[in-house]
Amino acid sequence: MSNHPTTHIEQQSPSLYYGDFHIHIGATSEGRPVKMSGSRSLTFENIAHEAADKKGLHLIGIIDCHAPGVQKDIEDLLLAGEMTEHPDGGIRYKNTTIMLGAEIEVREGSGSAHVLCYMPSFYAMKHFSQWMSAHIRNMSLSTQRIYVDARTLQAETMSHGGLFIPAHIFTPHKSIFGSCTKEMASILDLDSVDGVELGLSADTCMAERLSELDRFSFLTNSDAHSLNKIAREYNALVLHDASFKEWSMALRDQQGCRIAANYGLNPQLGKYHRTTCLNGHLLAHEEAQQAALNPAWERSFRCLVCGSKRLVRGVHDRIEAIADRSEDLAKVASQQRPPYHYQIPLEYIPGIGSKTLEKLLAVFHTEMNVLHQATVEQLRDVIGSELAERLHAARSGEVKIQSGGGGIYGRIERG
Repeated sequence: MSNHPTTHIEQQSPSLYYGDFHIHIGATSEGRPVKMSGSRSLTFENIAHEAADKKGLHLIGIIDCHAPGVQKDIEDLLLAGEMTEHPDGGIRYKNTTIMLGAEIEVREGSGSAHVLCYMPSFYAMKHFSQWMSAHIRNMSLSTQRIYVDARTLQAETMSHGGLFIPAHIFTPHKSIFGSCTKEMASILDLDSVDGVELGLSADTCMAERLSELDRFSFLTNSDAHSLNKIAREYNALVLHDASFKEWSMALRDQQGCRIAANYGLNPQLGKYHRTTCLNGHLLAHEEAQQAALNPAWERSFRCLVCGSKRLVRGVHDRIEAIADRSEDLAKVASQQRPPYHYQIPLEYIPGIGSKTLEKLLAVFHTEMNVLHQATVEQLRDVIGSELAERLHAARSGEVKIQSGGGGIYGRIERG
């Protein structure tokens, strides 16, 4: 099986593309840290290679492209001819187009939130970074606090032809709804929001509990901090070509471009799905609702199981507390959206280790081919019946799950 052809000249009719738009850089090619919690193997070049050759993604968003060391790496790759600039925006590497982005922390409302700003060209990113440097203390590191209000950041992003997308909007740490506000309009110009990223602990039905989000496309991205986490969650898009311009139109459902489907973990696998104490004990519903609505309530909290005095609010409980739609109405609303497919990444599947993955890639070439094109019969020929059935169940979302919370991911149970 070959990778999807996406060259500017060859691909003109609408076709299906896969994209993950939130991938961090751990270090520059010289080894200087960028995302402190990210793997040092996450260089710009390594990410491009992993996404194009192993994952089989056609579009990726690399965050942290504001950093001077990362920009030097990009410039060196362009000068060497290993990468080229796409005429409609983005950086081309083989059959993959890279969107240049920056994750930035804004302080608004009752807390802080992370937002994603994507630029259409290397030139635009360099000039956007020059503006940012007057308002950020350390441009060399990822996800730094910017000392302007969020609407000013939105306006600057738009002035460079960029896209503005709030990141992991429900997580209890550093997100619009999880940390800052009950209504996004209170801190952002909604006309300058191009889409929203759901995060690992939420899906379309959960997000549809908030009618304020009806106008926005939903994205499911990996927020990868290591190479193997790329495409942990991703999106299927209908485009004419893999470019910044086409992606921008897809977010707005324009000229035949659109988000076709979201592929993500079952929210129960997310590490912030339910409210727990710091030791991972699930709070009762009444306690979880108190925690979701009243941060001051935490000061008197004590876990009835272990006595812990600290808790971590869960996405499920936060949405339940601020929702203006019932679950039934949200399910109806979600039917007007692209389908959200629960899918387990290959590395999460019990029994699929590095050697088994190598066997699969030797035959099917990319993980996207394994997940979307390989039949059960073809899988059996490579990895045997038991693993083939387990893989098929995982990519269809038909697995037993133990919910996550308190910063600990949920688990897939052997069945």
